[in-house]
Amino acid sequence: MPQAENNNRSASPCLGHLSCFNALTADQLEMINSRTRHIYYQKGETICKQGVYAPYVIFLTNGFAKIYLETERDRQTITHLAGNGDFISFSAVFNEEAYKYSASALTDCDLCLIEKDAVRQLLNTNSDFAFRIISRNWEIESRLLTIIKNISFKHMPGRLATAILYLHEKGDSEIFKHISRKDLAGFASINLESTVKLLKEFEHDGIISLEGKNIRLDKPEKLKNISIRG
Repeated sequence: MPQAENNNRSASPCLGHLSCFNALTADQLEMINSRTRHIYYQKGETICKQGVYAPYVIFLTNGFAKIYLETERDRQTITHLAGNGDFISFSAVFNEEAYKYSASALTDCDLCLIEKDAVRQLLNTNSDFAFRIISRNWEIESRLLTIIKNISFKHMPGRLATAILYLHEKGDSEIFKHISRKDLAGFASINLESTVKLLKEFEHDGIISLEGKNIRLDKPEKLKNISIRG
């Protein structure tokens, strides 16, 4: 179960993890901290659920989480990976009553739950803060455009290569140890069987090495070429 921490200014982990908070005045920092809860989630726990009431904007200070749409029963469309310093469910600020997607912890995660009215107040009164938030959220929009491009134009090897490169860049050298083959297939928008087969082909060609769940990129330039060619 998620565990709450004491809420006080000195204990706030949020303010030092994202440059947009540097744009706030002392009074604004005090206000946002007073309306923030600090929560710890264990690996595998659901952070937020699609369709459930959304009182908070969720800010991830440590760990990795997958963000996904629940399109059918027991079926997920994974949209992106959230890591240190990323907002989850930022759309809740814009009068959204329910979360538009779900998120679950791929690793143990530390999060800040910020009241959405408090974030909306900052957006209305601090243009520098608003600009930094908008700039950061462009990364997510860019990722969604990539998914559409992959599904529309790329064959399965190109989709998988793109997903591996994205996760390697967005995560760290150990990120694949936390991602199941099923989730990797979800990031690539292909089925599990094709994912396993293509990984073995990439390994046979010397492009990657498979070490349990981990994937080591031996020839990243070749992987980039596959991604570009589609």
